[in-house]
Amino acid sequence: MDEEAPSGSGDNIVTEFNSYEDFLDSQITSFDLYYLEDQELARQLVELGYRGSGEVLKREEFEARKAAAEASRLSKRSQQKTLTSSGKELKDPLLRALATREEANRSGKMTTIIFIRDKNARGQEISGYIDYAYRLKAEDFEPYFAGRKRLLPRPSDLSFYNWETQTSTSNPTPNYQVIAENASGLLFKNKRDRKIINVDPKASSPGDNSSRTIIQTPRYIQIVIYDHITRRKT
Repeated sequence: MDEEAPSGSGDNIVTEFNSYEDFLDSQITSFDLYYLEDQELARQLVELGYRGSGEVLKREEFEARKAAAEASRLSKRSQQKTLTSSGKELKDPLLRALATREEANRSGKMTTIIFIRDKNARGQEISGYIDYAYRLKAEDFEPYFAGRKRLLPRPSDLSFYNWETQTSTSNPTPNYQVIAENASGLLFKNKRDRKIINVDPKASSPGDNSSRTIIQTPRYIQIVIYDHITRRKT
């Protein structure tokens, strides 16, 4: 949920009051206490619906809603800590694209392949395919989302090529198998559902349950993102 507490009048009640007794006391008037002369009795009448103008809630229902609201709050806080991109002001189109995909890649709903072509620190043009979900688990992405570090392919990624030295590498990851010797070009096989992702820009489609997105950003020569929705067998 997007809010720290669920919406609804009853849920607003449980977030407003620390205890069930506080909730009951809020509906007791000085007039009630004057005539009843017993706060506990006044609370019982409110709980039974005989006094008070607010919503009637039994203790069990109040405490259940209180627990649900607290669980929702903790869930949101936990997600904010888990998602490295959370709370960051992202101006670069690539970082924004990666942020929208972070949760899905961390949870396994999606496995994204990022193609990047740019120059390394030595000024050499390099390109490669990055298994985003794997890199998220293997590396701290906070410096990337904070803008202190640029995301570039490495020789340890799915595929890497240095255009100056003509160094070429390919490596399987926990999510993908690399199929390099293929007439139509480089292919990646998803290890979970065994679907093929075709990264040939001339292909009409990258494959089943996959999509291709071109990212325009001044920080890189070329960026293409391939999203694959993984479907587990039931």
